[in-house]
Amino acid sequence: PADVLGFVRETQDAEWQKFCGNHPKDSEQQFLELVAKQLQKADPNATSGVSRTYGTLGVLRHEIKDRNARFSLCQFKPEHDLNPDTRQRYKQNRLRVVPELVYSPYATAAHLAETGAKAKAWRIDLVLFVNGLPVATLELKSEFKQAVHNAIKQYKTTRLPVDPQTKKPEPLLSFKRGAIVHFAVSQYEVYMATHLAGEDTYFLPFNKGTADGGAGNDVPKDVNRYATDYLWNEVLLPDNLLNILARYVHLQIEEKEDFEGRKYKKESMIFP
Repeated sequence: PADVLGFVRETQDAEWQKFCGNHPKDSEQQFLELVAKQLQKADPNATSGVSRTYGTLGVLRHEIKDRNARFSLCQFKPEHDLNPDTRQRYKQNRLRVVPELVYSPYATAAHLAETGAKAKAWRIDLVLFVNGLPVATLELKSEFKQAVHNAIKQYKTTRLPVDPQTKKPEPLLSFKRGAIVHFAVSQYEVYMATHLAGEDTYFLPFNKGTADGGAGNDVPKDVNRYATDYLWNEVLLPDNLLNILARYVHLQIEEKEDFEGRKYKKESMIFP
């Protein structure tokens, strides 16, 4: 909350003042609720254009509106330096790494007292945020103890989009609403998924391949480096990550038909 509110107030004060005029009581909480509402998955029967404005990617790329106030929750890198205000706003993006994140809002004694159910306090090794919005999770394994497939197993068995105890959707792990991509990482290999669905979760390799055309990654000659250090030294650098979010991540919406001839939309998040 502090990052999304801080970014908006630092970069769009005039719009913030309009919003406070619209909501003089509990302005900050009202704004957080507006953001949460926009993050919620769009109606599956909505047009593809509408669907793409919802979810984390949609909120990062498109404005959110409240009466006469309009807000951008991320400033992507401008094509040129002709507008110094835009360049300055880009520098004010808040990119944060949170380690060992207990992610469920239901893993509290207060929730147990209120509802009689409590989620387990599962932790994710690293979660990356842009201006308070989650964009990536990472489970890290050392091949000396556990292989990368143990991280994949964690995502499939304990990182569930609906908590089995409370039967409520987990915001961080919900498709579109939560993190855009989930990485399973060891010092030798990286795998990724964009849609967590329990045992049905499908992970793709996110490796560079070897010099001889094989799968995986070449082991560096430098003993102080990992074969997967391209993930944090290239892909997840702030400028590069923001560029990927701005240009390359794609919400694919397909028209499908079931065996009874009923039409439906299938959404897939494509992370390059």
